Amino acid sequence: MGWRDWWHSFLVSLQFLTSIPVHKWFAVARTIPRGEVAGNALLFYPLAGLILGTLLVALATLLPTLQIGLSPALQAGLLLVFWVMLTGALHLDGLGDAADAWLGGLGDQARTLAIMKDPTSGPVAIVVLVLLLLLKWLLLTELIAAQLLLPLLLVPVLARLQVMALIIYTPYVRGQGMGSDLKNQTQAKGFWVQLVAILLVLLVGQYWQLLGLVALALLAGYYWRRLMIRRLQGWTGDTAGASIELTECVLLLGLVGIFSV
Repeated sequence: MGWRDWWHSFLVSLQFLTSIPVHKWFAVARTIPRGEVAGNALLFYPLAGLILGTLLVALATLLPTLQIGLSPALQAGLLLVFWVMLTGALHLDGLGDAADAWLGGLGDQARTLAIMKDPTSGPVAIVVLVLLLLLKWLLLTELIAAQLLLPLLLVPVLARLQVMALIIYTPYVRGQGMGSDLKNQTQAKGFWVQLVAILLVLLVGQYWQLLGLVALALLAGYYWRRLMIRRLQGWTGDTAGASIELTECVLLLGLVGIFSV
C-alpha cells in the first residue's frame, strides 16, 4: 500500500469510529475503500481514540476557564454529551442491541444473533444505556472535581486498543460485512507495537499509576472476549461496540479508584 492508501485507511477509521466529518474535508474519504484499505483501518483505531481523548481533555480544560460558575456535575454532563456526539452514539447502539440479545437470546447463539439484527430497542437496552450513561456521568464528575483531566486522554485510546485485539484474536461470527474485511487482515504486529509504545510512553513519563489502567483494559477486553466466545463463538459489530462502551466505563472507574487510593 502507498501513502495515499494508508491515509485513506486512517480516514476510514475516523469515519467509522467518530462523527468527525472527514468526508467533507477530504475527497478520498468520499470513495469506497478497497478491502485491504478497510482492513488496515484497524491499525488506526487507537489513534482515533487518541483524537477523541484529546478533544475531550481540551473541552474539560476549557469549561472551568469560562468562569460562568459551572459545577463539576454540570461540566461532566456537558462533557458526556460531547463524548456521545463525537462517536455518533455508534457504540451505544451496539451496547443496546447486545444487551437486548444477551437477555432475549436465552443462551442460544442463533436466537442471540437474530435479536441483534432487529433494529428496534427493547426495555433491557434502554435500562442498560441509561445506567451506563449515568455511571459515566458520575465518574466524570469525580474526575473533574479532583482535576484529573489528563488521564482521561487514555480512556478512549485503551478502549479501542482492546477492541483491536478482540477483532484480531477472535473469529468474526457473520460471514459478510466490514467485520469480514477487518478479519481478513493480519494486524497482530500493529497491535503489539502500539501496546508497547503506550507502555514506553507511560514508563518514560513515570506515570506509574496509569500502567494499571493498561492492564485493566486488557483484562476487561479478555473478559468480554470470553463472554462472546461462550455465547456466539465470536464477535459481531454490536458486541465490539458494546466492548468499547463497557471498557470505557471500567477505565473511568479504574481512574477514580487508582487516584483515590
